[in-house]
Amino acid sequence: MKNKVNCLKIFKIIAIIYAAIIVVGITCSLIFGLQLDINFKGGTRFTYTYTGDIDLAKAKTVIESKLSNQKVNVTTSEGLNSSNKKMVVTLASDKAVDVNTQTNILKELQNSFKNNKIEIGDSNSVNPTVAGSFFLKSLYAVLIAGLIVLLYVGIRFRKIGGLSAGVTALLALILDCLVAFFVCVIFKLEIDTNFMAVILTILGYSLNDTIVIYDRIRENNKLMPGSTLEERVNTSLSQCLGRSIMTSVTTLIAILTVVVVSEFFGLTTLRSFAIPMAFGIVSGCVSSLFIAVPTWLLWQNKKSLKKAKTKIKSNRKTN
Repeated sequence: MKNKVNCLKIFKIIAIIYAAIIVVGITCSLIFGLQLDINFKGGTRFTYTYTGDIDLAKAKTVIESKLSNQKVNVTTSEGLNSSNKKMVVTLASDKAVDVNTQTNILKELQNSFKNNKIEIGDSNSVNPTVAGSFFLKSLYAVLIAGLIVLLYVGIRFRKIGGLSAGVTALLALILDCLVAFFVCVIFKLEIDTNFMAVILTILGYSLNDTIVIYDRIRENNKLMPGSTLEERVNTSLSQCLGRSIMTSVTTLIAILTVVVVSEFFGLTTLRSFAIPMAFGIVSGCVSSLFIAVPTWLLWQNKKSLKKAKTKIKSNRKTN
């Protein structure tokens, strides 16, 4: 079988692309900053329902005038029913907004936009201390998931170098998480509970691809005893490439459909989930094929070279 894939050659190109993504992502993070949801930083969020069209800039000015000119973020979303619109007001503050202030804001909005039938939907406040604790717990969940991946892959593929297989699989997952994170930064999406759901989903999705390829390498070690390790790896990638791409494309089509729907109807909750998920699916496929496997191969080559040098030194001492 003639190999169509040279993993080490492609790895150099993919590594450069990921390095560029990281540089751009860090730069955008420094320029735009992070937009954390109130569940992670604390604050208050109001939701208002209205009809027709509203000038967001004017609405923001009206709301800030009732909050001692504190800065607020105002966004709108539209349901499947075009007459059902929502205005979401987010305020980052150490103190919750009292009921009287909320009532005054509603009255002022109703006076300023008399034809829009503005009504209060709901409101919630999160203490910054509680928010910080929740954020740390979310990070712990991701960290524990990563350690479980390392342990699971290390044990399952101990015959092909368990530690190296686990570490390189984890490396691919870290890159996938960074891609999803930087997408949120670049598209100015809030880092919220949706993001944590995206991360955990990507971990499972990307890991599945990596395990399939490692399993094929393990099988080819038995089926191709006279070949080099690189030949077996390239053959394994060639055998898994079509499956991985088709699976990713199928999943991506579904996610892109969600992206289109969220953009068309202004569904911000879906948007913050679907956009990083779409990029994460692509990254998961690429990193499994051309990050985890090539770095594992380089690790094994270095390990074999070290053994060979040790053996030569041992023979010299014996002679």
